[in-house]
Amino acid sequence: MIRVVLADDQAMVRGALAALLALERDIEVVAQVGSGDDVLPAALEHRPDVVLMDVDMPGTDGLSATAQLLRRLPGIRVLVVTTFGRPGFLRRAIQSGAHGFVVKDAPASELAESVRRVHAGLRVIDPALAADSLVLGDSPLTARETEVLQAAADGATVAEVARRVHLTEGTTRNHLSQAMAKTGAPTRAAAVHIAAERGWILT
Repeated sequence: MIRVVLADDQAMVRGALAALLALERDIEVVAQVGSGDDVLPAALEHRPDVVLMDVDMPGTDGLSATAQLLRRLPGIRVLVVTTFGRPGFLRRAIQSGAHGFVVKDAPASELAESVRRVHAGLRVIDPALAADSLVLGDSPLTARETEVLQAAADGATVAEVARRVHLTEGTTRNHLSQAMAKTGAPTRAAAVHIAAERGWILT
């Protein structure tokens, strides 16, 4: 049996994925969690073979949770299953150590096969996303610019963003200006939109 932990913040989606996998004779869902903070504790308790990981979850996001999980339990395989079919998320998922990346609107019949392939040591990646990722390349934003733009994603003022990222307002403005220049955006809001669409930040 392939032991699986499901990590998704939407209870209905978790239930649907669990129901689909329950139809397979060789796959057992041993735990379900709704927060990135709960992934590692569940994995330590249940010792799954594969974790199905969402990207956008409360607490620790799925990509950071993947990195944390694999540092502690490197033998586990992670398959990212997300609605965010964006090239930047694919690149970040692979950089975090994920072994596969599929979108939730893929045919249901492919999910179990993706779990089996990841469990067997293969890499499973949505081909269209892989092509888009090659075209777009890596994010041009530095780690600090990404952090500042992420903190500004909800429309916060420069002063509030500065407090969130523990920088001066002047330095924060500089990072935001650089992010706008690198995304080719005329405004901060446009820079957030472009970065989110390409998967460079989460909104």
